Formats: sequence, structure tokens, C-alpha cells
Amino acid sequence: MILFENVEDIPAGFGQTVIAIGKFDGVHAGHRALIEKMLVDAASTDARTVAVTFDRNPLAIIAPERCPRPLVGVDQKIDLLGRTGIDATLMLRFDEELAAEEPEAFVRRVIVAGLHARRVLVGSDFRFGRGGTGDVALLQRMGEDLGFEVEEVADVVSAGDGRRVSSTWIRELLDAGDVERAAKLLGRFPSVTGDVVHGLERGRQLGFPTANLSPDAEGYVPADGVYAGWLIERSPEGVLRSGVRYPAAISIGTNPTFDDVELRQVEAYVLDETDLDLYDRRVEIEFVARIRGMVAFEGVDKLIEQMTDDVTRARLVLTSTSS
Repeated sequence: MILFENVEDIPAGFGQTVIAIGKFDGVHAGHRALIEKMLVDAASTDARTVAVTFDRNPLAIIAPERCPRPLVGVDQKIDLLGRTGIDATLMLRFDEELAAEEPEAFVRRVIVAGLHARRVLVGSDFRFGRGGTGDVALLQRMGEDLGFEVEEVADVVSAGDGRRVSSTWIRELLDAGDVERAAKLLGRFPSVTGDVVHGLERGRQLGFPTANLSPDAEGYVPADGVYAGWLIERSPEGVLRSGVRYPAAISIGTNPTFDDVELRQVEAYVLDETDLDLYDRRVEIEFVARIRGMVAFEGVDKLIEQMTDDVTRARLVLTSTSS
């Protein structure tokens, strides 16, 4: 997949396109329905497929007090979009200048002059341009005048309760520790990606050495607790280094038994790999299932006993999900 960070980066001979526009936070099932429709629409033509998105939630500029935490960071979003099979992503920097651009100017600059769009796909809640004054109806009217078609793709709705699949719903599930249901909406295990840093090495002292993720790791960290999951080593560029997925028991929280950690931390104990050195390596940690909540124990012996049980349960979960 080609990545463009500015409209000006698109070469003159890139050709006509079919595009899908959206925030694509999480690249969840609803987003993938939009992308899959784009791929199908372009299949019988020579048009390129392009996802048009932004480097942050527009609310981060327009109304930061209402802006939710993103499900994925920029690098994660690029990686996830690249896996869909599209030709390119246009990752626009959403700043004050873009926020102030009139919707008609955005259409002419990005959709027409930059991408030579033949067809534009958007979701039902699509808004764009200064003050969110641009909508699907405006886009359709401009398309009739400027030579591109517009389709509003229906929401993906849960058959169980009729709720629309959305990033908001997924955040709610992750805040509750329900990573299994979140995975169904995402179409993948929820994950965080970051560098392994040195911690207090308390896990090593207790017989369970852990890989601690840096506080600036990308991705939405689920509720405090212990999870079964996978640790995947990645290169600095975010590409799989070896393709090996290490089974892991993962802890999220502030170590309440010792009460000496101020910030929430994500740390993974890799099963059966006592000599694995991950310091300063970039890893992705996937959350498969929550084993328990985070609690304080009365003494180290009780903690070790519980950690031993956590590892056993994590092994059982991962064995059952991978078989």
C-alpha cells in the first residue's frame, strides 16, 4: 500500500480512483464494510482504491474536551489499512487550517484535483468541512456537477441487539475489560504496540519476568486486570520480525499489592521463554481474554500463588483459541 501524507504527494499519473473517506479509528467491522465495498466497486475498472483519513480525530482540534482516546495510533492505523488490500491511503494532517476549510473547497482540492475520484463512499454519519457543514447531500450535489458518484454505505449493525458497530461501543467494551466481544467488532484481537522498557523488575524477582511497555505505546489499553494474550516482536518499522507469536499472561494496572507504581502499565509474561531478551525491542501485545480483575494481595506468597494460577489459566485459554 502507498502512503500519501499530503494531496501534493499524489503523482500526476496516479489515475482515477474510488475512495472511502472516514476516521477509520480501529478499522473495525463497520469501516471494513466501507472498504470492502470500495474494493468491489473498483474491481471491474482500472481505478485505484484509496482510503482518505486523518492523523487524529478532528475533535482533537475542534473540541478537545470531547475528543475520546483513539483505539489505534497513526502507525497502527496505517498497518491495519494496509492489510485490507487497498492501493493507497491519504493520511491528511488535521490541523486548524484543514478544520477551517470550506467543504466545497475540500471537495475540489482533495477529491477532484488530488484524487480524480470516480466514486466516493462514506458512512451514514459523514460530516466534513468547516464546522461540519458538509454532509452526504452536499457531496452528492457536487458530485453531479463535478463528475463523481457518491454512495452512503449502510451501517453494520449487531444482529444480537441491533446496535451500530462503532468505535464508541468498542471503547465501552475495552473499558469494561470485555476484550472478547471487542475482538468480534474489530475483526481482530485488540492490541497495543510499543517499545519494551526497564521496569522495577519485580516480576523477575517473583519468578515471572515481564516485558514492560513504554507509557507512550499506541493503542487503547483495556481495563485493569490480568489477560491471556499474545506478544509479537516487531521491527522498528512495525513489520513482523520473525512471525512468532509468543503466548503470554498480561497484567494491566499499578501493582496494588506493592502500591509503588503511579502510572498504569502493561506488562507481559511470555510463557515458557525464560531467556527471551526483549529490552528496547518493539512489540505488539494482543488481548484474547480477561482472566480476572486487578486486586491487592496480603503478602508476596499469596501473590505468587495467584500469578501461578493466572499463567495456568492463560495457557488454557490460548490453547483453546488456537486449536
